[in-house]
Formats: sequence, C-alpha cells, structure tokens
Amino acid sequence: MVNLEWFRSFKAIYETGSLTGAAEALFISQPGVSLHLNSLEAYVGYKLFDRTSRKMVSTERGKILYNYVQEAVSRLEDAERHFHKSNEKDIPTINIGMCFETFQFTLESYLPTLPFNVFIKFGEYPEMLADLDSGVLDMIITPQKGDYKGLEYKPFFKEKIVVIAGTQTNTAGLDQLVSENDVQGVHNWLITQKWYGTASDMEHLRRFWHANFGKRPDFKHNYIVPNMSSIIRCLSNGNGVAVIPDFLSKKELDAGHVHILWDGFNRVENTLYFGARKKSIYAEQIKMIEEIFVKEMVGI
Repeated sequence: MVNLEWFRSFKAIYETGSLTGAAEALFISQPGVSLHLNSLEAYVGYKLFDRTSRKMVSTERGKILYNYVQEAVSRLEDAERHFHKSNEKDIPTINIGMCFETFQFTLESYLPTLPFNVFIKFGEYPEMLADLDSGVLDMIITPQKGDYKGLEYKPFFKEKIVVIAGTQTNTAGLDQLVSENDVQGVHNWLITQKWYGTASDMEHLRRFWHANFGKRPDFKHNYIVPNMSSIIRCLSNGNGVAVIPDFLSKKELDAGHVHILWDGFNRVENTLYFGARKKSIYAEQIKMIEEIFVKEMVGI
C-alpha cells in the first residue's frame, strides 16, 4: 500500500530540488526523505529523479507524477493545518478568502492588532465559495454569490470600475469626445493609449468594455504586471491607463499621483459581500473583520 508520506516527500524534493531542502521543509531527516523516495520509486517501478552532485532533476515520469499529485497533496496539507489540534486552545484561528489587492488595501495593516490568528487565502471566487461551504474557509470577501444553501451574504460596498490614468498621460481631446457622446471617438482614443493589465484578472476590463462599446476589448496591452497594485504603482506620476476598481487607487488619487480618466457612458459596479456559513463558531471574529472593512471602505 502507498504511504501518503512518500508523496509528500516526493513533492518537497520536486519543489526544493534536493533531499536536504525537502528534509528542511518537512522537518524530518534527510535519510527519511531518501527512504520515502526510494520506496515510492520501487512502488511505481521507475526513476522519478536523476541524481546529480548538486540537484535532484525530475525525470519526465517524475514531472507527470507531480502534476497528478501536487494539488491533492497540497489540499491534504491544508486540511492538516486547518484541523490540527492546537495547544493554543484560547486563541481561535479564522481562515479568510479574498483577492490580493483587497487584502492589501483593508486588512493587512490590522493583522498585528487582532486578538486571534488569521490565515489569508487568495484565489478565484468559485473556489473560495466551495472552500467556504466545505469549511476550509470561515469567511470570504466576494463580488459573486453561489448557490450553496448553507451560506449567507451581507452586502457592504459597491466598487465602481473606472479608467484611471497617470498624471503624465496626454488626455487632450477626450473630454470633448465624452461631452459629445461620441462612442466611437472615445473608443478610438482609448485604444491608442499605453495600457496596463494583469494576467490573472481581466474581468473588470471585459465588463467595462462590453458595457460601453458593446464588444470585447479589441486592443493589446502594452504591459502585463502581477496585480492591480503593481498597475497603480506603475501609473503613479507616469503615462498610461488601466481599468480597475476605483477604491484600490484611493491613496494615489488623493495624493494626485493618478486621476480617474473616465467612468464610462454606462456605469459598471460590483457589489462586495461578506460571505460566511449561516452557523459559524467564529461569529465574533467575523464581526471584527467586517467592522474593519466597513471602516476602511464604506467611508470612501
């Protein structure tokens, strides 16, 4: 029978590139890691790594096996951390899902002040909803509501999707096109600009473009950066445009580093919800998190 620790050790070797690195990551001895790998290779009947003096190099079969087991082992490790009995019985731990930028804007600076442990998970909203329903997460901040009967949603904020621009962006002519309600003219002006975007979240742009021009975005970005916070930093006191939720750039807007270029002929908004299970043992902690979000966002 396969020992699940064999897969854990295999995954750690693959990700660290060495037996020593895997042992350090798993807090076990190097001979223990080596034994797990040898046992797994004997079980599957082929080599998973080529041993060199400096690094463990995955074979093609090793790569295939990693792609099969990586997600399952990671989820088991998440379950282990979530359900592990803690000696800190008086300190609850709450698991929260949200997007990276929302965390940075609202909750990040408050973490050291909270009287309980917090684990933050970033991911796609459908996955967060499923994790909330299954108990992996205790609370989520989401613009989407699922069909799970055991979950409840509390609206608390509307984010407006807008085009922002750096202060060095030449906007000559755009105001007149907007005042004349020249849809095609505004479209043609926008697609000639230097555009910033992200690889992971283009939903805002697609919705904004379809609401105002009746089609999908028909231009290529000039710059793709890791996240929307990166976009704002790149635009600050610079040249370029991007479509993002207005609240994410509040500090830069107040400082005059960027400005709202256009909010569209047709306004695009998202309602943000607090999502939680209807019966949660962390109601007190969830309420504290909700109060932080209301303080930071509702007054914008």
